[in-house]
Parts: sequence; structure tokens; C-alpha cells
Amino acid sequence: MEEKEVKKRTTTRRDFLKVAGVTAASLAVTGLAKSKTYAVASPRVIGANDRINVGFIGVGGQGTHHVNILRSRSNEFNAQPIAICDVWEKRRTILKNALQLPDSQVYKDYRKLLENKDIDAVWIATPEHWHYQQTMDALEAGKHVYLEKPMTRYLDEALKIYKKVKETGLVLQVGSQGCTDAKWHKAGELVKAGAIGKVVWCQGSYCRNNPNGEWNYYIDPDLKEDNVDWNAWLGPAPKVPFSPERYFRWRKYWDYSAGILSDLFPHRLHPLMIAIGGGEFPTRVMCSGGQFLQHDRDVADTTHVLADFPGGYTMLIAGSTINELGLQDIVRGHKANLFFGGAGVEIRPERPYADEIEARTEQVTGPREDIGEHQKNFLDCIRDRTKKPNCDVELATKTMVVVALAEMSYRQNKVMLFDPVKLQIINK
Repeated sequence: MEEKEVKKRTTTRRDFLKVAGVTAASLAVTGLAKSKTYAVASPRVIGANDRINVGFIGVGGQGTHHVNILRSRSNEFNAQPIAICDVWEKRRTILKNALQLPDSQVYKDYRKLLENKDIDAVWIATPEHWHYQQTMDALEAGKHVYLEKPMTRYLDEALKIYKKVKETGLVLQVGSQGCTDAKWHKAGELVKAGAIGKVVWCQGSYCRNNPNGEWNYYIDPDLKEDNVDWNAWLGPAPKVPFSPERYFRWRKYWDYSAGILSDLFPHRLHPLMIAIGGGEFPTRVMCSGGQFLQHDRDVADTTHVLADFPGGYTMLIAGSTINELGLQDIVRGHKANLFFGGAGVEIRPERPYADEIEARTEQVTGPREDIGEHQKNFLDCIRDRTKKPNCDVELATKTMVVVALAEMSYRQNKVMLFDPVKLQIINK
């Protein structure tokens, strides 16, 4: 078993180092090498009482969930879904009927949806390997973007989006809804106020245990090669034969996802960065783990990440899909520690500072972790550009750098060093 794992990791590493070349070749094969040039369209100026028109790119499970939430709170949010896009005919038909959309507002090619001048914002809920290109095209088309986590598949893609958002001034919210939970923001205020002394390290985890294997989702027999645009689904990923397994269970494969690192860890990294005062770009990242039980996939079933930051602290994030007992979220300071309850943040002093620091619980008012509230935050920021999304491009890019470097560390068996000023890997 160990020899098989080493061989798989070696092959994976070789493939990983060829990613850039494979991506370019695959784009050429699919005919998507050149996306439409939008000449950086100007967005519509949206007033406080104007209704925001939304287009959805990718209406699988998560995309449909977003549609349903927005539709159910349409009057409250003063926003409405007016167009959808998906490469699978069945999903297009279901949402077309549910929303009673005309054929003209239902798309197979997302670039056609972006040409729709009535659309103010887009939701992108496609597999990770498509996040970069669809987001860049949406920004070029003058659309505000709600982008499902992770921000991108690879590091260079995240840095390009980071630059593009700053150039365009458009609103980008990454769909890590935990960032809207008020307790993390309260913790950030406490840390900035010096309530626990200097932050020295923090911890969190995201663990699951599925007897059937994590991400082994139901394979719908209705998916056929003649009713899905398989080449469009692959897009920038390596060209492979039609595979329902990959279509429904893409989180298991390096071509489309980094598994635990990209699908689960953003749920911990984003909030913890808020809790320590906003976060920074890392200086050093390392990742250990492996396939200890689930061998029907490329990605690891156990990963542990350590990330060091310029401010002089370390983040520890643990993850597993074969054991669900995780670590408690804790921000550890020199003088006290922060613990997180359902509606409060607890300060527990370190023993040597018990006379200086009062043990107490800070009650928190405001939204909890909720996708609808995260949507509302995004829409509010479109109307009032002085507001900042709870998971804006700054926070999302810092998290994505940690995720990407962790993947590189795991797959190349090395510690990754990063320049947080130049935003460059030091030891390629």
C-alpha cells in the first residue's frame, strides 16, 4: 500500500509541475483559448432602490441553492434571478421551468450570458477549475461577482483576479458564508484592542467521516454525452473522455480541485483571518497528510497545514474525510485565548496573566453563519460602494495563497516560502 501511495504521489507531482502547459493545450482543444473581449464594460450605476438583476453560472446543487435563496428573499433583497447558464441540459430545463424564464435567458455558454446588458451581477458556482476564467470574463464584462469558494484553482489565477478587481473597482464576494458570522468580526475587534496580548498562533479544522467516501455523490443516470457539453465542462482542464464519475465527483481529482485543501479549508481560513484582525499573506506554508484510507481518488483524505505570517504567528488547520473529530477553533494570544461559542466570544486568560486579564464572554449581536445573509452583504456592497464585502478580494486572496501553497507543499514534498510584499514564491 505504501509503495502504491509513493508512486501515485510521484506521478501527481510530475503532472502538477506541468499544469501550465496542459492548461494551454486543453483550452486550444476545447475552442475556449480565446474568451470574448469585453473591453472592460462599465457597470450600471445602481441606486439604493434599484433592483439588481442576477445571472447564475452553474446551477448544480450549490448553484440551485443560491438561486432558491435569492428567489425566496427577492423582495427583501430587491434582487432577482433573470438568467441561468449550465452545460447540462437537464439542469437548465429544471431552473428554466422553476423560474419561468424565456429561452432567451437560458444559456449553455456562460460568455453569452455575460453579453446580457440587463445583468448587473453574476453568481459563479461551477467547479474550481473554471473559477478563474469565468470571473475574469465577468469582471471584463462589467459584472459584479459572487464567486463560490475557493477563489481559484491555482495561485497565479488568484493573484490575477486580485489585480483585476482592484483595476475595475467592481464588487467581488467569495462564497465563504462563515465570514458573515458576527462572532469572527467581534474577535477581530478584541484582538486589535489588545484583549489577548500579541497573537502567537491559532487553530481550526474541518473534518468529516463518510462511510461511502467523501464526495462520492450520486451519479445521475440522466447525464449522457449527448445532453451535456463535455468539452465546455472540461474547459481549461486536461482533455479526458466523457466521465459521469468526474462530472459529479470532481472534488476527488487534482484536475478540478485540491480536495480538503480547497473545498473545506477556506471555511476555516477565512473566519480565522478575520478573527486575528484581518489576516496577512503568508511567509511559509507546509502541508502533511496522505491517502490513509480512501484510495479511489487523487486527493488526500487527511491534511494538516501550518502557515507562518509576517506578524509573527502561526495558523494550524487540520482536515480529514475519514475522522470527523476536529480541533476546537481557538485564537491563542500571549496573555489570553479566544474561544468561540454559538453567539459569543470567550476570553480565557493565561495563568500568568490571570490578575491582568478578566475572564469574560463577549455576547455578539448580528448575523450568524448564513448563506442568505452573505448574499445580502454582497448586494448591499453593490448599492453602497463604501461598504466592504465580508469575504472581499483581499481576504479571499490571502486565503487562496495559503491553500495553493499548501497544495504545492503536499504534492512536491517541500516547505513553500512566499514573499508577502512581492506576492511571489521564493523557492519554486
